[in-house]
Amino acid sequence: MSFHPDQLDWKKTNDLIPVIIQDHNTLQVLMLGYMNQAALNQTMESGRVTFYSRSKQRLWVKGETSNHFLNLITIAKDCDQDALLITVNPEGPTCHLNKTSCFGDTIAPGLGFLAYLEQVIIQRAKDKPEGSYTAKLMQEGLLRLAQKVGEEGVEVALAAVAEPDKLPEELADLWYHAMMLIVASNLDLQTIITIMRGRHQSLQQRG
Repeated sequence: MSFHPDQLDWKKTNDLIPVIIQDHNTLQVLMLGYMNQAALNQTMESGRVTFYSRSKQRLWVKGETSNHFLNLITIAKDCDQDALLITVNPEGPTCHLNKTSCFGDTIAPGLGFLAYLEQVIIQRAKDKPEGSYTAKLMQEGLLRLAQKVGEEGVEVALAAVAEPDKLPEELADLWYHAMMLIVASNLDLQTIITIMRGRHQSLQQRG
């Protein structure tokens, strides 16, 4: 991680930098906290987000009492060097009210919803709730899922040329079944995204 605490303007913020915490996968904003340089150093060394508690006047590791730790993924400073954006993989809810986010328990917005949906598929496959279409199809195995993705792909192609008004719904069906296939194949969305990002960067370098 190419980041150093000395790059920040600590004097401007009276040695306390505001820190936005964001879920690395869903992009949902989880909380706002504050770090002094010791907290930032400890975060980078341990891999678990550590804040400076203004009420307790000490360092505190998020999750030290609840075990709902925030595992560090990336750190970015803003253009004025006086705020941080940290992405994490959270272990459990972030808010002390047992909610996903301190800004409310809403589902991740935009494309982040796909990462949320991935976790739903994983949980359904594990819990096997009665009456769940997802759980039933996941139990039928990889071959059935592959067949289903093929069927949905044909329906997308047909809708594109014959019934364009149905195309959005058919694409949604294809994406959902493709996500189930990803989970059943012991892959994850991040793996697919990494491949796509790599291809994009390669094309950019070619000009």
